[in-house]
Amino acid sequence: MNFVKLASLSATAMAASLLAVPAVASTVAGVDILKEWNLVVLGDLNSASEVEGRTFVGGNLSGTSTNYYMANDVAPSEYDLPGLMVVGDVNGGNKQLNNGSGAIVGGSVNSGFALNGDPQTVLVGGSISNTNVNQNTVTSGLSSDPQFMSDLSQQASQIETSVNSLAYEFSTLSTNSDFSVSGNRGTFNSQPDADGVAVFNITSGDLDAIGEIQFNTNGADTVIVNVSGKNINLNDNFLGGTTGLGENVIWNFYEAETLALSTAWGGSVLAPKAYAMTSNYIEGSGVFASMAQNGEMHVGTYTGGYTRPPSGSSTSGGSSSSSGSSSSSGSSSSGGIQVPEPGVLLLFALGIAGVLLGRRLAKKSTA
Repeated sequence: MNFVKLASLSATAMAASLLAVPAVASTVAGVDILKEWNLVVLGDLNSASEVEGRTFVGGNLSGTSTNYYMANDVAPSEYDLPGLMVVGDVNGGNKQLNNGSGAIVGGSVNSGFALNGDPQTVLVGGSISNTNVNQNTVTSGLSSDPQFMSDLSQQASQIETSVNSLAYEFSTLSTNSDFSVSGNRGTFNSQPDADGVAVFNITSGDLDAIGEIQFNTNGADTVIVNVSGKNINLNDNFLGGTTGLGENVIWNFYEAETLALSTAWGGSVLAPKAYAMTSNYIEGSGVFASMAQNGEMHVGTYTGGYTRPPSGSSTSGGSSSSSGSSSSSGSSSSGGIQVPEPGVLLLFALGIAGVLLGRRLAKKSTA
């Protein structure tokens, strides 16, 4: 019986150690990426500015002392995401994590974090330096946990696949709204279809030819502006300001390899192949391949109800849904994929193994 007790205690201890490692958030996909994150950089981010909402970095985060999760009115995450996720290392100046946002880092935090606001949870694959833990929960050395690293890698892969797929999908939608030019002004007059989707198709040359933008959303749930061209200059002024445009307008720079922004930009920006250089703010979500950030990212991230057209159907008019209903498969209508909590399946298997081992040793001891 001593062997049985030992096996049971061993299984219990191992189960407890698994539960002690906090879970990485569920995987996010599709347009939910634009809703959940204020800034997504697939590769490296070098920043000298701030992000009001949540940030995802698929490579390394570097630069001067910068601020994350600055705004007090960020919508709660449906996926329990922290304010900052970085797959690689965090280097450079001290990074400010605000409003109790927390962080998940796959590599090491060499810069250090300043943990402001409510108690935060920080999970780090490597080591963490220059950080005062105080009342916060900081766990490092998690790279030895294969589940932690697997979940983080899965999220990075899902994001890259999703945003490139979205950019392509948007680019195939047919125009249903009017873009007109008068002198220095370009006017976008949205004419949403029955699903609330308005689509424009223009070139980077069209943007270069104007200096100011008049944007009329006309009640559209989602406005998609497809802009062709590999080298993008965003230097236009928005008449009436940029407020609220990021929640419904998505600028899709599906071919862009470089993107330079010098004026305040209204609308979410999808440029998954581009190296972006910003010196002014974007009001909305932003997705880039890599980035040198010298302008703020403001919340007002995408909130529309666009969903992918059913398989085999035409994409000529787009498809959207504001009902928030889920598909029959159980995933969210906007593409989110729910992933079992890390460690749960392992814990279940461990429990079964412990029971079987206990029974086997019990039989031997009575034989």
